[in-house]
Amino acid sequence: MKKAELVAKLEVAKEVTSVVSIDLMLAALGMLEETKPTGITQELADEIASKIERCLDYNASDLVDKDEVTFSINYGNTIEIDDAQINVYDTMDHINSCLSEFIIEEDDECGPSEDEVIQD
Repeated sequence: MKKAELVAKLEVAKEVTSVVSIDLMLAALGMLEETKPTGITQELADEIASKIERCLDYNASDLVDKDEVTFSINYGNTIEIDDAQINVYDTMDHINSCLSEFIIEEDDECGPSEDEVIQD
């Protein structure tokens, strides 16, 4: 039940009687849906970004698709990279691995324990 629905029911009850029992109020408040705040704190965002950055830095050799890099030979026999593609699949695999450490189950209010979070 949402807050607006509860207020509407109490308004109807108010028209019938001016006295509402405490038990009725407690029961009505117990039926209210709890709303969880959405979003994350700046501290958590910084921690996630730092973990992703460390992971990508550690796995930098996986980030570029080396089979698709094109080169050209310039004046003075210098080699120049014309095009290099990011290996999106492997990059996202590393990012998802980092993010999975921060996922909590629906019934888990406290988040991952110290033992569950893998430290680099």
